[in-house]
Amino acid sequence: MADRTTERRWLEQLTSLPTAPGHEGRVMDWARSWAGRRSDLSARGDRHGNLVITQKGRKSKSPVVAAAHTDHPGFIVEAVDRRRVEVGFRGGVRAPYFESARVELFDSGDGAHRGRLVEYDPESGSGVVRLDRAGELAPGDIGRFAFQGRAEGKGEIHAPAHDDLAGVAAALAALDRARARPGLRHFGVLLTRAEEVGFVGAIAAARSGTLAPDTRVLSIECSRSFADSPIGGGPIIRVGDASSVFDHALTNLITGAVRADGLRHQRKLMAGGSCEATAFVAYGYAAAGLCLPLGNYHNMGNLDQVEQGNGEAVPKPEVVSIDDYHGLVDLLLVAAEGVDGDSGLRERIERRFESESWILE
Repeated sequence: MADRTTERRWLEQLTSLPTAPGHEGRVMDWARSWAGRRSDLSARGDRHGNLVITQKGRKSKSPVVAAAHTDHPGFIVEAVDRRRVEVGFRGGVRAPYFESARVELFDSGDGAHRGRLVEYDPESGSGVVRLDRAGELAPGDIGRFAFQGRAEGKGEIHAPAHDDLAGVAAALAALDRARARPGLRHFGVLLTRAEEVGFVGAIAAARSGTLAPDTRVLSIECSRSFADSPIGGGPIIRVGDASSVFDHALTNLITGAVRADGLRHQRKLMAGGSCEATAFVAYGYAAAGLCLPLGNYHNMGNLDQVEQGNGEAVPKPEVVSIDDYHGLVDLLLVAAEGVDGDSGLRERIERRFESESWILE
């Protein structure tokens, strides 16, 4: 079983990988290689390219699966003419951040080619990158914003793509620990594709039966931090999003288990957007949401000020707290154990009624 130093290294490695919706191969290859080095794990892809990693052997409980997506908003190379590269962008980033933005594009051999976005149409998501020098790029290669420096605050990790590669790292770290616990043999991981264009990978998995019907899904996200959901305040039990409220019984079981364990955490709605838990709930799965509070959401630096009309739209690395990340790994394991317990909610309400019902007489 890995220690926290190794789990942090996995986080740093994964969040530095280039990825984009529909082009998640580098992340999936990393995860397959990781699973392949562990003889007690099995990795299988579904017909949509999602990846399921489970523990071998018989299970005595219904599955619990930590789900995280492997893409991040990014550029897709569409055509190349020497130093002029036509690109499309997939994912949610506000238009001001594209203005003359620095970009790095990656060829099939992982060579990085830097340039500047000289044209961009926010309606179509298409643009033109002028490379600093000619490179060996081809249609289908991917890219991301390029950042100037990577200064980090104390206890923070800055990276090109925490959302949701930090979730991938946390899910795999939790699975690595679960392997040493016989009572958690039913715990596994689902890595999905193309979340940033409407969580279509998760929808495909949910509607096609990638997971068994009795699977309990712990959907992981990195969600924009606000004043009431601060970075460093602990991982978040997310009770819902902008589209739905997640499975209340499962969420209550997780909350009760985490409180009993004394694990530092937050419990929030996080209604700024919609996430994969909504898809799983819609198709009949018991799904709960967990997330890391995230700074510079989708690489949008100074976002609060930009939204208020008085800030500079500068692409920046995303930010999470290292303590929140380690806390999420702990939370996943407590949750995986707690979902087969009893929240005690009905019992507490019954006791309340027995002690106070006299007032109704």
